[in-house]
Amino acid sequence: MNDQPGEQDREGVGRDRLSRLSEASRRINESLDFETVLQGVLDSARSLTGASVGVMTLLDQGGAVQDFLSSGLTTEDAEGLWLMPEGLRVLEALTGISEPLRIPDVVEYVRAMGFAEFSIPVPVGRPCTFMASPIFHWGDRLGHVFVGDKNGGEEFTQEDQETLVMFAAQAALVIANAGAHREERRARAGLEKLIETSPVGVVVFDALTGTPVSVNREARRILDGLWSPGQSPEQVLEMVSFKRADGREVSLEEFPLAQVLSTGETVRAEEIVIHVPDGRSVTTLVNATPVLSEDGAVETVIVTIQDMTPLGELERLRAEFLGMVSHELRVPLTSIKGSVAALLNADSDLDPVEARQFHRIIEQQADSMQDLIGDLLDVARVEAGALPVFPEPAEVVLLVERARSAFESGGARHNLIIDLEEDLPLVTADRRRIGQVIGNLLSNAARHSPDWSTIRVSATREGHQVAFSVADEGRGIAADSLPYLFSKFTPIGGDEERQTGGPGLGLAICKGIVEAHGGRIRAESAGAGTGARFTFTVPVFDEAPFESPRQPPVPSVERERVRILVVEDDPQMLRYVRDTLAEAGYLPLVTAEPAEALALMKENRPGLVLLDLVLPGSDGIELMRDILAIGDVPVIFLSVYGRDQVIARAFEMGASDYIVKPFTPTELVARIKAAMRPRALPYRTGLAEPYVLGELTIAYAERLVTIAGRPVELTPTEYDLLVELSLSGGRVVPHDYLLQRVWGPQNPGSVRTLRTHLVRLRRKLGEDAENPTYIFVEARVGYRMPRSEGARG
Repeated sequence: MNDQPGEQDREGVGRDRLSRLSEASRRINESLDFETVLQGVLDSARSLTGASVGVMTLLDQGGAVQDFLSSGLTTEDAEGLWLMPEGLRVLEALTGISEPLRIPDVVEYVRAMGFAEFSIPVPVGRPCTFMASPIFHWGDRLGHVFVGDKNGGEEFTQEDQETLVMFAAQAALVIANAGAHREERRARAGLEKLIETSPVGVVVFDALTGTPVSVNREARRILDGLWSPGQSPEQVLEMVSFKRADGREVSLEEFPLAQVLSTGETVRAEEIVIHVPDGRSVTTLVNATPVLSEDGAVETVIVTIQDMTPLGELERLRAEFLGMVSHELRVPLTSIKGSVAALLNADSDLDPVEARQFHRIIEQQADSMQDLIGDLLDVARVEAGALPVFPEPAEVVLLVERARSAFESGGARHNLIIDLEEDLPLVTADRRRIGQVIGNLLSNAARHSPDWSTIRVSATREGHQVAFSVADEGRGIAADSLPYLFSKFTPIGGDEERQTGGPGLGLAICKGIVEAHGGRIRAESAGAGTGARFTFTVPVFDEAPFESPRQPPVPSVERERVRILVVEDDPQMLRYVRDTLAEAGYLPLVTAEPAEALALMKENRPGLVLLDLVLPGSDGIELMRDILAIGDVPVIFLSVYGRDQVIARAFEMGASDYIVKPFTPTELVARIKAAMRPRALPYRTGLAEPYVLGELTIAYAERLVTIAGRPVELTPTEYDLLVELSLSGGRVVPHDYLLQRVWGPQNPGSVRTLRTHLVRLRRKLGEDAENPTYIFVEARVGYRMPRSEGARG
């Protein structure tokens, strides 16, 4: 019996539909890129159903609309969907439907749901047919796909609906896989960045070949002195030899790393000196860990390398310092002992004048010992962050005059010139301690200058600080010694320094006192024989305005406390800083996670950031760049690393200050106050002039946006978006640049996220997307605002 013609037609249609579904599924499986997959799914859904337009929504974990994309719509039409009356609420209502949907006129359907003013911004000239299907993956709803306006104005059929539902089921797995791939790539990129920026050298070896497959930045720096230009790591390994801690030299085959590669054993804290034939070497602390496959075979070996050279140099300097201190104590003790012995010698018939001289020697040498012990105690307090300072309003003239008087009464044989700027303000200073700083600098200048040469003391105002300078005409300082000048372990001048003035504690103490006041100290010299200049800063005293008790009371509006974001992974230090800030009247926001720090930065807009240099999974300086991309705030580093190169890099990248741990609450609060004083905007010189375009005015200094004089309430993200566009007035700003500047490099979001915020921003500015005045769309590139009407040139 032959099949009926109608059944044959239906079978043919069914085979054709399966064929088209199979082809569409193949196309969307060709890529794992998340954006590409989403767009491919939506385009294929339109093609399969004959629809002219399509929209897809994605849901977050709470089931709310997180993002959307379109197909068959221009950029302006897509934005119009968001600008239509109650657009977001309509989309959320349609997304809440968990069953497939097929209707002849979407406008009438939505109005029947209670949205009486609903209309489609895209003119079709006829009722707009509409279909929707949820996208489920393992019972979880990922989003919805909507298609509309079937070609020719026809209604969608039952077969169209079945096709859409079947394709949505196939697409769910592809979307889930692409999303998982995207998260895996992000995690891998984060791990690679962590390894690359690690302060410890990391080298990954292939266990089969023994060759390095990955070398991070710190490892390259450590080994950089061993290989010559053009050599590869493999070539260097062929020529190196290794010396173990016990002095035995071993070949590459005998080196513990070779044992790890062959046997899978772990090496822990092995001190190794790596040599090359021409005599170059580096001392390292090596750890090696094998990575095993599922069957237990060694696949790769991860080797960590720590450079021991700085520790060795530090130990050498410590030993030298102890030797200098011993020498300085031994000299007065010898004089005291000799004088006492002479006085106690019963056989000697001392003249009263001679006896008084011996007593004078004992007193002078005892005073010298007392001064040295005081200096040692001060250095210990500086290192422990416990140096006591008691700042109060002080006159610059009196500070300098007291130091001058003490210097000249000590028998100085130099021409002292005082040059103070007129009308200097009061400074916030511990009078005794700042006098000690000036006195130490004068003594240092006299010690390294010829008798009767000129020493000049000056003071000038620099913004909200007063800079004191002591300049001499002495032997000068070599350029390579300047970075170490304020370290107690580095006597500049070697043996000559010991013979002319002791272990050089004075400059280290000066540095500690100045920084405890919230200032900085530096040294300058053009080289040998050119003299030197030492300059330190002290904050200006900020006198609070006087309020007469007869004035009417201020309304009961509590002054908002300044928020300070603290990013620190040490729980004890985090608690210490938090308590210090709270007692000083600030509002601390604390976290140990870099990602959470960026979120707190965006949400709370703190007035200052305290940032640890080394954080788990993040480089502090890189995190500072992300923070500064969100907002222009002072950033102060808190770190145990006091190396000048590290401090210099932090300042070069935009830090406002750098505090070496440990530190006292007084120092921390003083540094914060100094950093938060008004300062010039660092990255835009034109921000003092408002942006004006028609009725729109952006007053950057006041962070105020107005339309025809009426303030516009914007979220922080919307304001940052508007500022970035206005600062580039007249030029197209690409999507990627806007995402990086507003959302930050760590979490830049997507173009759809950008589009959503732009739509809301334009709505608040009262702008018509079809006929824009302020923000213009450059298709597939970015956005543009015209130049300010007040711009010159």
